[in-house]
Amino acid sequence: MKQILLILNIFLLQISLNAQPPKNYGGKPNATSDKIQVKGLVVNEQNVPIPFASVAAYALPDSTLATGVATGENGTFSIALKKGDYFLKVSFLSYKAKKTETIKVANEVINLGNIVLTQDNVTLEEIEVRDEKSSIQLDLDKRVFNVGKDMANLGTNVSELLDNVPSVNVDIDGNVSLRGSGNVRILIDGKPSGLVGIGGTDGLKQLQSSLVDKVEVITNPSARYDAEGEVGIINIVMKKEKRKGVNGSFEAVMGFPHNYRLSGNVNFRRKKVNFFTNYGINFRESPGQGSTYQEYISDEFTNIYQSERQHVRGGLGNSIQFGADYFLNKYNTLTVSGLYSYNKGNNDATLLYEDFDNNNNLLQTVDRVNDEVEIKHNVETAVSYVKTFEQKGRKWTVDAKWMLNDDTETANYIEESSDASVLPLIQRSDNTEDEIVYFFQSDYVHPFSKKGKFETGVRLNLRYLNNKYKVEEEIDDVWTVYDEFNNHFVYSENIYAAYAMLGNHINAFSYQFGLRAEYSDISTELLETNEKNPRDYLNWFPSVNFSYELPKQHTLQWSYSRRLNRPRFWSLLPFFTFSDNRNLFTGNPDLNPEYTNSFEMGHLKNFEQGNILSNIYYRHSTGVIERVVLINEDGTTQMLPINFATQHSYGIEFNFSYNITKKWRVNANWNGYRDILEGTYEGVDYSNDAYTWTSRISTKIGLPKDVDFQTSLNYRGPQNTTQGRSLAVYGWDGGLAKDVLNGNGTISFSARDILNSRKRRHFVETADYYSELEFQWRARQFLLTFNYRLNQKKKRGGRGGYGGGAY
Repeated sequence: MKQILLILNIFLLQISLNAQPPKNYGGKPNATSDKIQVKGLVVNEQNVPIPFASVAAYALPDSTLATGVATGENGTFSIALKKGDYFLKVSFLSYKAKKTETIKVANEVINLGNIVLTQDNVTLEEIEVRDEKSSIQLDLDKRVFNVGKDMANLGTNVSELLDNVPSVNVDIDGNVSLRGSGNVRILIDGKPSGLVGIGGTDGLKQLQSSLVDKVEVITNPSARYDAEGEVGIINIVMKKEKRKGVNGSFEAVMGFPHNYRLSGNVNFRRKKVNFFTNYGINFRESPGQGSTYQEYISDEFTNIYQSERQHVRGGLGNSIQFGADYFLNKYNTLTVSGLYSYNKGNNDATLLYEDFDNNNNLLQTVDRVNDEVEIKHNVETAVSYVKTFEQKGRKWTVDAKWMLNDDTETANYIEESSDASVLPLIQRSDNTEDEIVYFFQSDYVHPFSKKGKFETGVRLNLRYLNNKYKVEEEIDDVWTVYDEFNNHFVYSENIYAAYAMLGNHINAFSYQFGLRAEYSDISTELLETNEKNPRDYLNWFPSVNFSYELPKQHTLQWSYSRRLNRPRFWSLLPFFTFSDNRNLFTGNPDLNPEYTNSFEMGHLKNFEQGNILSNIYYRHSTGVIERVVLINEDGTTQMLPINFATQHSYGIEFNFSYNITKKWRVNANWNGYRDILEGTYEGVDYSNDAYTWTSRISTKIGLPKDVDFQTSLNYRGPQNTTQGRSLAVYGWDGGLAKDVLNGNGTISFSARDILNSRKRRHFVETADYYSELEFQWRARQFLLTFNYRLNQKKKRGGRGGYGGGAY
């Protein structure tokens, strides 16, 4: 078994390093093809065929790599070449590579006969497999980021990991955006998860990045995927090995400020059963700070103040995933899994207000102390059935999932003024959010040619949420309820979907057409005030994807999809926080979904030491949801989401990877875009024209004695908003890693936000209102990480970048 696995690993390595993927030339030349077949048989000195040997064709006179294939199980190969002069290079593990004489490809099929490889003197025990997955793999409708080898991710949680993925940004509040838009759908293992449920993306902070295998970024999803998400989908794929025996990895982290984590994933496979489990536990305390200056001046009222905020957020959290694959027979597999996470967080904050009059005279200082405890439970169970067939590529899958989430927040507030005539405020709040989700999906794939296939499927997603919120104030030893902050919100969302797709790969051309139908039955209800808002709608979502491979390793892609963005649960809540009673974040139960038509065109150029991926895109959206600041009569503010009319978004994006040397790699990403928003609310024009850009550059250098060094810079440019502007945000990360314990372990030291500069700075300015905000959610941190691999050798070296068999 070990020999088989070794051969397969070397085969994959050789294909990724030495050859671009073989194209579907269809065998014999015909009237529609100008390529000629070159055939042969690779054998050893005993005339025994060698399977899975690498055969690469190089064009003369400049020795440019033309294409490559691997020999079949019987040692034969057939490679299609245009007319011209070539030579072949044939190689395989433990054999000396062999170059052929010049081959003149003209009009007839060429049979080279036997190509004999001779044994190399180097033995298997002396060979170090230095394979490293490409940073990015490009498929027809998605980009796959292999995140495990990025040192910036060592010792981090998944929220921080996403912030290191090109095109993705995670802001100070933990909100995830893709290409500048927060309307992105986040999935785990291709399905909805309670970790990104009612609490937004907070659950991702409780999940260690060491448990993640890869991240798929789907900017223009095909009909196979949910229509939810204006700018696309981010799919987080968890680790799950299926090799026989016991294997796994373990990670321990110590950090400053307080950040302690332990995590591990273990697999055990024996005959027909594969058991897997992931577990992580963490304790953290993240200090942060902020400041605000605000002026509200009207004919009847003046409110001028500045405030300072200090907070510490953290607590103890853990999550466990477990399950088993049962291989019923060669064609049938049943998987049962479960997930449980628990987190108890303490969110303490102190706010200091200074109030001034029109002449800038200090009127009073106010201290407000918040003490909040948040307890979250998340339970998930899932069953998956996969049936394959003798026909290669034919597959039927069925998935069912049940999720239960419970989030309870209790908070106490004490507010005292330096003015003796102002009585202290003693307040408390209770916020309970419960969610139940039922999920079912069935998909069928049927190939109709060598690379053509038809897909169809159905999906059912039923979601029910309850939110009870109450704020009370103690007056004369009696707790009195604030009626305006007391209600019971009920939300139900039933989504029924079906889709069909058709795709094929003909010579250098690939296409994929899809159509998805989704029926949405949604209702909101405020029980205390008896406010109901039911709605239902049927929508059609087409998708189109094209790809064309040009000579000299150029590839073009074009895609279109229609998307929608349903209002998030928190955007519908009338209220969900009272920590700062001068600045309230509220929702809007009357929000409607927004719709987007998305177009994208991309180009990939592979070259020997790296590649460049570039994209241009355009999105036209209607009913766009944006938050605006409304000013109340007493000078307090309210952040409210509303539907605007239209938005036009234009963008251009570049991903670049280059291997300066075998041990020195550079990756860079740049995304520039323009958003034109048109819309009014209550007679006020909130139209906006914004330009901005984001970028990330990182470099990784292999130093002597198995030491790796990596550093990266992130930058998000300034941007106009509907009522003001946001300033630039930038950060610098770095780290060192060294292999220990004969390559079974790695110890690393990393620093995140070295300059302590990841701060949100925002200005709002209207006719009678002006504010400045600076906020830092998490301060600079240092992490020491130890990773140990059980029966898993670390994969090192190899090609970086995006190439290596991406198609």
